[in-house]
Amino acid sequence: MNRISITIYFNFAGQEDVAPLLIASATRFYKEITLMLEIKKLNISQFESLFSTEESCLKFISEQKWSEGFICRKCGHTNFCKGKTEFSRRCTRCKSEESATANTIFHRCHIPITEALRMVYMVCHDPGISSYELSRQLEKRQMTCWKLKSKLMECIEKKGEIDLLYKE
Repeated sequence: MNRISITIYFNFAGQEDVAPLLIASATRFYKEITLMLEIKKLNISQFESLFSTEESCLKFISEQKWSEGFICRKCGHTNFCKGKTEFSRRCTRCKSEESATANTIFHRCHIPITEALRMVYMVCHDPGISSYELSRQLEKRQMTCWKLKSKLMECIEKKGEIDLLYKE
């Protein structure tokens, strides 16, 4: 496998407080592309064994989301404690809590996270799959499948890859 090396230089003159956030974003973007290339290598049985439970899915999302460490979206603090729900984190300064799915493409997703990740897998392997086919295979409403697929396709159009952590 060929590797492409990209060096990014930042000029933070007068904006030192923003530097850690931008560096974390650039690193996260690189890891997300690598992650999606790894997911594409899995076959359906491997994927289903890895992501068969809600716990395994949330663990995967939280590991990806906070792979470079937790940074509070409200105050920028990096210290945290365990939140009220599983795999959520609470800022020790401002006490705001953030779930693993908050500010990701799974934010306010009303279908089980296992099915949402399976839909990501299916779209990743066949971006041309229709929302009707997704609906038939997942036994969900077509409009539900269309909404999540449109988020996934927006990620592909804007970044070239499906970015699990992308949220505008």
